Order: sequence, then C-alpha cells, then structure tokens
Amino acid sequence: MAFDGARVLSLESRRAGEMATLIRKQGGEPYVAPSMREVELEQHEEAFDFGRRLIAGGFDAVILLTGVGTRLLWKTLLTRFTEHELKGAFARTTIVVRGPKPSAAIREIGFTPQVQVPEPNTWRELLETMRPRPETRVAIQEYGKSNEALNDGLRAQGREVSTVRIYGWGLPEDTAPLREAAARLARREFDVVFLTTSMQVVNLMKIAEEAGIEQEVLEGLKASRIGSIGPTTSETLEEYGLTADFEPSHPKMGLLVNEMAGLRIKT
Repeated sequence: MAFDGARVLSLESRRAGEMATLIRKQGGEPYVAPSMREVELEQHEEAFDFGRRLIAGGFDAVILLTGVGTRLLWKTLLTRFTEHELKGAFARTTIVVRGPKPSAAIREIGFTPQVQVPEPNTWRELLETMRPRPETRVAIQEYGKSNEALNDGLRAQGREVSTVRIYGWGLPEDTAPLREAAARLARREFDVVFLTTSMQVVNLMKIAEEAGIEQEVLEGLKASRIGSIGPTTSETLEEYGLTADFEPSHPKMGLLVNEMAGLRIKT
C-alpha cells in the first residue's frame, strides 16, 4: 500500500477521526494529536465597533476570512444590534469571501457574496482579487492572529483597513497527545507529518518550547516528509526554517493524504 507502514503524524483537531481513517486507508500508521481549539474572545468591543461603523455606512467592503469567524461574528453582533439593522448594512456593503467556508457561512445568513477569492485562497490571491476593485474602506474578519502581509498589502493599494478579531486558537484542553507528538518528533519517530492549518505549527512549537525540546522537534520535522495543506501553512513552516515537501492540487484534507500517498509510490 502507498504509505507501506510509514509512521504518520497528524495534528488535526476537528476532523481527527477522519484524518486517521484516511491515513490507514493508504497503509500508514497514524498518530493523531489534536493541537488546537477555537477560543471565543471574552471581550467583543472590536466586533461592536465594527457593527456600529457598518450600520453607519463606514465600510465599502467586508472581507470574511473564515466560516467559523463569520458565524461567530454574526452571533456576537446580534447581542447588540437588531437583525434588521445588520442585514440592511450588509446589503449596502460589498461582501468578499476568501474561500468556500466563509461563502457558505454568509449564505446561511442570507447573503450572496459579490467577490469570491480563487484557490488556493491565500492572502496573495485575495490581494490580487482586490487590486482592481474600487472599495477603499475595508473591514477584515480575522482569525487567530493578524495577517500583516495582507493588511499592509491592502493599505499599499490605497485602502483604509480595519480589523475585527472574534476568536483565537488556543491549545487543546488535553495537551497530553500533543506533548507526546512533540516528544516522538524529537526522537525522530515519524516518517510523514501532515499539517492542515498554520496554527498547528505554532501550537506544536509552543509545546516543544515549554518542554525544552524545540530544536529537537525542528530536527525531527526536517527528518520527516511534511505535507502542507497549502501556501499559508507552508509560509508558517518557513518562519521556523522548515520547508513543506508537498502541497495538494487543491487545499482539501483528503487530497493532501491521498496525493502524498501517491507521490510516495513513485519515489
């Protein structure tokens, strides 16, 4: 079979069981260590300020980066403003979605986005999509941490950029599997590592640093073959001096596993 008994690490959280099944179907020996959880911010003044400005006509466009964030932003806004006010405001504003998940989320609320960023849905495609557009006052629904490259790029296009962060990514409540994954990486016990979001890298290295094995974990990652879901995750790897060995043809978890398994057959 494709992975032929290779020891495969995944840091998937939400779809951990599905990832393990995909790896087993390709002949791999999976170890799935959930690495993150969505943490709703305790204070929502950014969201409420965004809502006030949106209703007052203060934005020409709203850029939605994630489905989870879009739903949570809407839910939060409804605690302060009426649905009628918000829907009227969104109807007067250009809605830009980074990919299919925020597109699905905003459609659930009742809107069709006017602008859809093409795959692989990174900040680079978003900048290129926005380049010819006329909207100058732009709000961005963020996730986890700010993307300064995106924000600076939009400002370089002559836009006024406001950000609204509605949630962050914390460590899982049970960090034991992630700590075990770091220890096994330090001992170079994995042949393949799959990463499906950039925050998996950040949280793994946070755990490694706490354990005093950061350098050993980096060496363990370099010794394995790393499959990255797409350019954004690959860029985060580069921040740690790492390089992704493979990216799938489309940023889908199933394609990531199956296409990398096919690559291993040929090598």
